[in-house]
Amino acid sequence: MTVISSVKNPEALSLTFVAEFDAPVERVWQVWEDPRQLERWWGPPTWPATFEKHEFVPGGKVNYYMTGPEGEKSRGWWRITDIQAPHRLEFDDGFADENGDPVGDLGTTHGVVTLEAIGDRTRMTILSTFEAEEQMEQLLAMGMEEGLKDAVGQIDAVLAGSATR
Repeated sequence: MTVISSVKNPEALSLTFVAEFDAPVERVWQVWEDPRQLERWWGPPTWPATFEKHEFVPGGKVNYYMTGPEGEKSRGWWRITDIQAPHRLEFDDGFADENGDPVGDLGTTHGVVTLEAIGDRTRMTILSTFEAEEQMEQLLAMGMEEGLKDAVGQIDAVLAGSATR
């Protein structure tokens, strides 16, 4: 398992994951930059993701859906707010309708991904911040922490070039 820690901080309205990989920063960056690689790990194993739009530039729009075990679809969107390749990615994240437009009462989260070289390995930190404590509680109750842990756990196989799905 690549995830080495998961920390919930209700006071800071944040959830932080730290993972390490046996690959250089530039290679780990590709699992975010390339939508086909992103599809292979973004959703948990039982909810694989499909990226319909992936404008990987500041201000870019990303639309995706995850397909559940019974064929149900959960749609999401990102708005890329900052890219400092290959070390930092920031984006707003939320639920979407069939057209990829933001919907729902669960608001928006903000994600910050940082990649740091640790010798010939890479440490990836994913910081998710929430708008309010109630939003954080709702998303955690829906399985956000477990889902992201399972998703990130699939990155090693993507880095190795093996098919996971």
